[in-house]
Amino acid sequence: MNQLSSYIAPAAPATRRPVDGELPYLRPEIGFTPAWYRQYLDIDFGERWHTDPVYRKESVLDMRRILNQRFPDTHFGNTDLPLDLLTGTHGACTIAGIYGIPIRYEKQNWPAYESNYFTDEQMSELVPPDLDSNPFFNALLEQVVQIKTMQGSVTGFINWQGILNNAQRLRGQQLFMDMYERPELVKHLFECVYKTMTDAAKRLYKVQADAGFKVSFFTISNCLVNMLSADLYREFVLPFDKRLAEEFGCIGIHNCAWTADPYLESYAEIPNVGYIDMGLHSDLVKSKELFPQARRAIMYTPMDLANKSYQEILADLERIATDYGPCDIVAADIEAGTPDDRILFFINTCKAISKRYN
Repeated sequence: MNQLSSYIAPAAPATRRPVDGELPYLRPEIGFTPAWYRQYLDIDFGERWHTDPVYRKESVLDMRRILNQRFPDTHFGNTDLPLDLLTGTHGACTIAGIYGIPIRYEKQNWPAYESNYFTDEQMSELVPPDLDSNPFFNALLEQVVQIKTMQGSVTGFINWQGILNNAQRLRGQQLFMDMYERPELVKHLFECVYKTMTDAAKRLYKVQADAGFKVSFFTISNCLVNMLSADLYREFVLPFDKRLAEEFGCIGIHNCAWTADPYLESYAEIPNVGYIDMGLHSDLVKSKELFPQARRAIMYTPMDLANKSYQEILADLERIATDYGPCDIVAADIEAGTPDDRILFFINTCKAISKRYN
């Protein structure tokens, strides 16, 4: 079965990509917020960054240069061509944008969706948008065509999120009450979101494949799963996660840095899991037993990286290697002000530990 590994493009939220070749036993994947880049570069991460591939290309080249300057001898500022000019576009708000939820673009942050939630009446009448006539989706495809013209290929990945994340963007916190009060309405909303996610992804993947870049997997972002009990996840979300795995043949499951323990048994029922991540306080031994074939990952929080002592970080990495490796260790969302030395210590410690296993 194919494996996926964590992937963070410059100034983009973390996503996944296929494993290419042998990976280190502990593989660090490092990512920085737009505000971190703004310390060194005059990049406006507002609407233009997300709608103008030419401007995005200029900024990606500038960000690669800064990464190479500050972290020489690492892969952060790699010189791979063609450039990835797709990953990060619209942040995690693409499906919300397709459904007409206003997106708020920020000069030094990722896009955020407005709290313009669907009413009960809108929920009852909801149907998946017609992508052929959807302005937001068609504008995205126009960017893809432009990238193909510029680069010859359309490398990269849109962050489609997951059923629960996207549904919450449309319904707000009322979604969680609906699960008790109007469960059929929730299932209807989830079905609409599922159809939109799969239809939009397949259309984009077709354009990318025609340009020589094949995407044959899907990533589920379950960032809000800890808002649900294990039973609610099993009833409402698991059926759609299974369908996504079957639809695309390889699936990545993202849990942010939450403790994944309540959901592990259900996740183990999902076919074709090529990647799964979770927080440090999850049952790592059990997770390794349940997902021996998947590429596993730990989401190491930016707070831990910035605030823990070097001895504590070392102890964390040793425990991860023993209980959970081989795996990725994802230090994403690093904020401005985090010393470079801490990041380099993290990377070099992963390398030193990996030498004992590889």
